Amino acid sequence: MPFWQKRSLCRTVRFMQSVTLLDYQATWPSQFDEVATELASIFEADPVRIEHIGSTSVPELCAKPVLDIMLGVQDLALVMARTDGLANLGYLYRPEYETEIPERRYFVRPEGSQLRIHLHAVVRGGAIWLRHLAFREALRSNPELSQEYARLKRQLAARYSEDKAAYTEAKSPFIARVLARASAGSH
Repeated sequence: MPFWQKRSLCRTVRFMQSVTLLDYQATWPSQFDEVATELASIFEADPVRIEHIGSTSVPELCAKPVLDIMLGVQDLALVMARTDGLANLGYLYRPEYETEIPERRYFVRPEGSQLRIHLHAVVRGGAIWLRHLAFREALRSNPELSQEYARLKRQLAARYSEDKAAYTEAKSPFIARVLARASAGSH
């Protein structure tokens, strides 16, 4: 049986509203498509690429109820010139995160009729762009790796149930290992 027809890799787990993992939802790809269409309308005259990233982009992988979307642009100034259009769609610009990741512009759209959305605007072809796509593709192409990640996420969600930052940080060694392996395979 193909991996996408097997039982979900992660039971729904809820912890004090700080770290919540949901089973894979078949609606996530169509929700991404809707959001991508909205975003494309703001950037229609510009050469951008919109990618579904994060765990909701990997079939059968459990995830927090957040759609992570990466907007690839030639120059971050283009994104800044469109902040009013993004605000009209409900996105809040979060410049405070630029001290941590200066090569990204970060926007959040709180949950409403759809999931919460994290929009990561980065330079297309840059290091962040390449890392996110490499990690996503590694998980999509390797069901065993995806299952390993799901197990780790469940363990970390239980351990860091009230600390999203610690949960995210604790996943870093796994992500680094996958990216190192992907990089080694591409050379």
